[in-house]
Formats: sequence, C-alpha cells, structure tokens
Amino acid sequence: MSLKRVRGTEDLKEESQLKHNFIVETAREAARRFYFQEISTPILEFTEIFSRTLGVESDIVNKEMFTFKDRNQEEITLRPEVTAGVARHFITEKLHQHLPLRFFYQGPSFRYERPQKGRLRQFHQVGIELLGEPSPRGDIECISLACLFFQKLGIEKELTLEINSIGDLESRTQHREALLSYLKPLKNKLSEDSQRRLKTNPLRILDSKEEQDKELIQSAPSIQDFLNKRSKTFFEDVLKGLDALNIPWKQNSLLVRGLDYYNHCVFEFKSSHEKMGSQNTVLAGGRYDRLIEIMAGEGERVYGVGWGAGIERIRFLIQDYPSFPRPIALVPLGEEAENLALKLAWQLRQEGLIVFHPRAMSNLSKKMKRASQMRAKYALIFGPEEVKNETLSIKNMDTQTQKPIPVSQALSFFKEKLSDKA
Repeated sequence: MSLKRVRGTEDLKEESQLKHNFIVETAREAARRFYFQEISTPILEFTEIFSRTLGVESDIVNKEMFTFKDRNQEEITLRPEVTAGVARHFITEKLHQHLPLRFFYQGPSFRYERPQKGRLRQFHQVGIELLGEPSPRGDIECISLACLFFQKLGIEKELTLEINSIGDLESRTQHREALLSYLKPLKNKLSEDSQRRLKTNPLRILDSKEEQDKELIQSAPSIQDFLNKRSKTFFEDVLKGLDALNIPWKQNSLLVRGLDYYNHCVFEFKSSHEKMGSQNTVLAGGRYDRLIEIMAGEGERVYGVGWGAGIERIRFLIQDYPSFPRPIALVPLGEEAENLALKLAWQLRQEGLIVFHPRAMSNLSKKMKRASQMRAKYALIFGPEEVKNETLSIKNMDTQTQKPIPVSQALSFFKEKLSDKA
C-alpha cells in the first residue's frame, strides 16, 4: 500500500492554508459587496454535463477529465470546472423567473494534467457567474469585482488586465473561415496539438504556447477585422466603462476562447512575476450567452458572464496575509492546577479567546518552552499555592514581565486587552 500523496495534489497547512483562507475570504467579501450570493455545486456531476458544454473534441474532455462509472453504470466525472455545474443548477431548478442571478463559488476542481508550478490535478478556484445581464454593464461589473478582489489582496500592481472581443456568432464564423484558409497551407509547420485543433477547434491555435505556432500566429487573420457593428459597439462600451472606473486594460487580439458558447468580451488578469513562470494567468473570464441554451438543448437564451481565479497561482503573489492569532497559554503545575486549567480554558474559549493548554508535564521550563514555540502572547502560570490563594501569574511573553492577579479577574483582563486591540 502506498502512503504517498497522489501526484498533482498537495496538503495545505500552516502558511499555505493561511494564504488559501485569506484568498477565499477576500474573494467572498468582494463578491458580497456586489451582491453575489455563494453557491456550492457538487464535485461529482454526470459526465454529459461537461461533454455537452465543453465539447467532445476538447482537450479537457478527451485528455483531462477524471471519469468513472458508478455501481449503476452511470458515467460520473470529477468536475474540471464549476461554470457548467452552476448552469446545470439553473436549468434543473427552473430559475428563469428569478433572473438576474449572481453566484459566487469557491472550491476544488480536477484535471488530469502534467503537474507543474501553479497547475495541479486537484486545484482550487474562486469565481463568479452573473446570469441574465445582456448589456456591457455585466462585463464591467464582473471585471471591476475582480479588480476589487486583487486590491484587497494587495496584488493589483502585480497584474495586467488583458481583454479582447471574439464577437458574436456571425463575426466568429467569418473569422474562422479566414483563419482556416490561412492555416491549412501551413499545417505541417504547426505543432502536433495545433494540427489536431485545425480540424476540431482552430481558434484554440491562437492561444498556443508552442514557439513554432506563435511565429505563425503573428500573421494570422485577426478577429478584430471581422467584428460586425453590434460586436464593435458592445466591446467599445465595455472599454468605455472600464475607463470611467479608471481600470487600466491592454487589448490582446490573440486572446480567445475555443468554446462555441463564448461571445463578445473575454479577459484575463496576468502576472509577469518570475515565480509564475509560464502559468501566468491568475484569472480568466468572459461572456457566455449561449452556454445554458446549448446545455438545455432548448428554451430561451440566458445571458451570462463570469470568471474563475486559481488560488494556487494567486498564492505565489501574496506577501501580506493574516497570521494565525496568538494564543493564551495555560501553564498549570500539579493536579489541582490542571483541574482549574480545564475550567479556565473553557471559560476563556466561550468568550472567544484562543487558548493553548499544553499537555501535562511536571517541568515548568518545558511548559514555558512549549508556550513560546506556540507563539503565545501571554502565559497564565499557577501551581498549588496559586490555586489555594485563587490567584494567577500572567506573563507577557514579549516583554517577559509578570504580575499576579486574582483568578476572578482573568477574564476581564483579557477582555480589556481585546477591547484595546479593537
């Protein structure tokens, strides 16, 4: 039996867990300010949820999904992304009458990829989905929410917002034909993946990271030359809105989405930090007005826009984050003191204080050493004599000063300290 972690997973602890929690709580608070309400969809979904929306020819479906059959021979998949689950929830719960809807989510997803920096097989995301907003205002709100999120994390200066328009279906169809005419004669010069995408999803070639593809892509037809009036106006209105909010942006004409349900604006926040390497996109989003229509197979169109951000990648950029609060250490000596410590710890914890009660050891120096290792702010020291006199000795672990107080005043002493801190 192997006791190793599964490749592409990690144990979150100490600094990593603190950063993870900080990112999630910051995203949750930013979403709350825009009145997005949290949703948790299942990690397990029927495979069709993803094959129908992501496309049976996509890399995610063909190569990256963790799929298996349950005891009823139903095909189940560990979710590779969350948007499809939110769309499924919208359809199954018949929420059309409640539009517009604003969802915030956080949690793990799974893809079978080659593990590397910032890319794991079990990865975590925070994200938002705004359903029922057809105007550019929806795109502007989602992007500005992302900006607020990064501001609160203190990493906004590390990131660049790249944005592009892939137009509506009419614009993309014309662009696709021109792109195929350009790429087909160059097929043998493309990478193996891009040669395959030439048949299934040529737009994805524009997003290739292979050097041999990048050179050819530079001269490829640009989607900007094929945008119709409606698409141009929509994109211009989004950019005007960002300018009005003083949100800096950079247009990237090679930024695309290979899935049919995406349209109009797509955007990414990227970092040039050396820690990121090639995995420099920390947040990706866009408008997906045809997603629910494609998934349901019928019914009216439900406009949508949203984004997802990778927590593992954001962790590389986080410098300042809340540390675990420093505890109060109880240092009892003797059986009677241990009994008193048990009661005292319960009273202090009920009042919201963090209390560390080291395991019973007869040696005072060992207990104090352990309290120091746990970064205790104060130590409450008491033995048989203190129990008899109903007193405690409070030691400030930073200044090493120590003073006695009655046991009855211990609670008010720490309440006062908390009040001063607030």
